[in-house]
Amino acid sequence: MPFDKKAVHFGGGNIGRGFVAEFLHESGYEVVFVDVMDSIIDALQKTPSYTVTEIGEDGERTFTIDHYRAINSKYEMPKVVEEIASADVVTCAVGPNILKFVAEPVAKAIQARTLDFPLAVIACENAINATTTWRGFIEGYIKDKLNDAAILNDMDKRARYANSAIDRIVPTQDANAGLNVKIEKFFEWCVEQTPFENGGKKPEIKGVHYVDDLEPYIERKLFTVNTSHAAAAYYGYNRGKKHIHESMADKEIHDIVRECVKETAHLIVNKHGISVQEQNSYVEKIITRISNPALEDIVSRVGRAPLRKLSRKERFVGPAAHLIERGDSADALLGAIEMALRFQNVEGDDESVELAKILKENSAEDATSKITGLEKDHGLYKLIVPIVDKVQKST
Repeated sequence: MPFDKKAVHFGGGNIGRGFVAEFLHESGYEVVFVDVMDSIIDALQKTPSYTVTEIGEDGERTFTIDHYRAINSKYEMPKVVEEIASADVVTCAVGPNILKFVAEPVAKAIQARTLDFPLAVIACENAINATTTWRGFIEGYIKDKLNDAAILNDMDKRARYANSAIDRIVPTQDANAGLNVKIEKFFEWCVEQTPFENGGKKPEIKGVHYVDDLEPYIERKLFTVNTSHAAAAYYGYNRGKKHIHESMADKEIHDIVRECVKETAHLIVNKHGISVQEQNSYVEKIITRISNPALEDIVSRVGRAPLRKLSRKERFVGPAAHLIERGDSADALLGAIEMALRFQNVEGDDESVELAKILKENSAEDATSKITGLEKDHGLYKLIVPIVDKVQKST
């Protein structure tokens, strides 16, 4: 099957295969997966197709993803560079902490690029302005490792960087599913369109909603979906629940989660001018989604990486800081922060081990600074220190 468009995607995990690749495949792109996980790349290279099953309240729909290729960047970096240099789009779903490790091949590809239109670079991560972060690593590599100032000066002709906001729940996968992915039917993928103006080439991807100002969409998603999902996970974990839907079936936890997103909704409405009705409708949709037993997800999986989730611009501290700055209450978010601080030494999660270490080895003040990144004169810092102290004394 011939293709006239090519997309290189970093990350062969469930989001990569079941969300990003699905949209690219449906839009007529040849998808080239790049990963360092031998097992994933080997499976993709040996398997001509896999299935994506969408799960919704109205049942399931299954379809096939095929006509893709896969490269292991651990062994074939020059080949990865060559593929990106001749691609229309490069995307990633690797986790925000991994962006620095996928900068080198993109930087080298931008240097090698000879096509007469710029490469579209779009990070698909659960983080604010992840593409901007990725760009910093890419251009840093060009400057420091490739020592090529001319490429940086000519960047607009070689690459355009667009931030995006993605929203789709990937539940716990079936045992022995192989490459097949179960994924939520609901989705939202917003991409800023201004980077593609004045000589750029906006990728034609079905399902992408191009917007002029991405921040309202990023914060609405991060401070509603991610805040509620993580709050349900951390409260559920601390109260002996196994699954997210079981947490949400507990009236007390359900009500606490609603209080968290009531606070974030107040922020979103007042900061971004989204109507109360629209935001309330969005909140109800999210509560229904994370409460759906068909989207079975384990609390310890959703809660993993607590240090990232407790960081300055993330789902709890981010909105709570904004609220305190505005003179509003963040009591429910502070409760969720305490539950996240208690997510320590969880099997299979290195960050939960590091969190326990930080809390054990530092004063409440220093631990608060290290974990949250808050300035010591910030009003929220002063509210979190006693919570950290309480957690330290009880663990």
